[in-house]
Amino acid sequence: MSGVTQAQVLDALRVVRDPDLHRDIVSLNFVREITINEGEVGVTIELTTPACPVRDELRTAAERAIKESLPGVRNVSVTMTSRVTQHEQRRKEDVLPGVKNTIAVASGKGGVGKSTVSVNLAVALAKEGARVGLVDADIYGPSIPLMMGITGRPAIRNQRLQPMENWGVKVMSIGFLVDPMQAVIWRGPMASGAIKQFMTDVDWGELDYLVFDLPPGTGDIQLTLVQTIPLTGAVIVTTPQDISLADARKGFVMFEKVNVPVLGLIENMSFYVCSHCGHREEIFDNGGGRRAAEELGIPFLGEIPIYTSIRQSGDAGKPIVLDGQVGGPGESISRIARHMAAQVSIRNAAQGSSAAVDIQLT
Repeated sequence: MSGVTQAQVLDALRVVRDPDLHRDIVSLNFVREITINEGEVGVTIELTTPACPVRDELRTAAERAIKESLPGVRNVSVTMTSRVTQHEQRRKEDVLPGVKNTIAVASGKGGVGKSTVSVNLAVALAKEGARVGLVDADIYGPSIPLMMGITGRPAIRNQRLQPMENWGVKVMSIGFLVDPMQAVIWRGPMASGAIKQFMTDVDWGELDYLVFDLPPGTGDIQLTLVQTIPLTGAVIVTTPQDISLADARKGFVMFEKVNVPVLGLIENMSFYVCSHCGHREEIFDNGGGRRAAEELGIPFLGEIPIYTSIRQSGDAGKPIVLDGQVGGPGESISRIARHMAAQVSIRNAAQGSSAAVDIQLT
């Protein structure tokens, strides 16, 4: 097989398609390097996020395509790398020059576990190898420091706040700057000003994703954020019951009015499984999140059951996604984070292409 060429390997790889972007990996320019040495072929594939939900499937498909198309190749080695694509917008780059993508995690009402979801999404992305930051934008009820297991105050260097860090995630919260025993009693403009400072006066450095944990509702802080920077997209967290879904729809309408793409909907507290008898109890109904996503025409990113371990991990400052339990709640949230990252890649690909991209999960 000494006559095998790089062109032949590329042709063989044209049958491998990214199921989210709906194009083959060659036309997407994912194939970055090909080496050929006496019947052994090495290929490097560069994906648009380290949290790609189909990374293993693409590797297997590439290996199979080369072996089946080029008989006699003794061994195929596929190396998967990543380079996160960037949401191109001049106004965002002026405010956050080193941040590639900004994602808001929102809910129409309180009590749906939005902060727990935000923390675990951020840590899950960092676990996959992404550079991640997390902004606690809930000025009146900052819970991120506790959930991330961070105490103390941020340093100031070159007249800029240095974000605190744990579990591979850079974090900024008003909870680092005020006495935890004191209530934050601010009017709307003061809270909005704090959010602006978390963007302009914090040295975030180079990040692939900056996640904003928004307060409940559709008020001043949400509007300040979307007016200050063009967001890459937003994720809406809801629970299955009708009243929560009604508020989630209001959140969707708000983002639609300010031209922020909604990356998808997450259903939290989907069901409870008794740890003693295994009985499944749908405390808040079930399936409402999926139905709402279908009704609104946005992706359903996944569901998160009620687990005592999720609450315990939040109280302990060690997010549940750090638990490597197979089939556990951490695995469910990590899968949701990968689907969210895929939606970011889809949006960025659509931004740089005149061709429409079908926004569907596989």
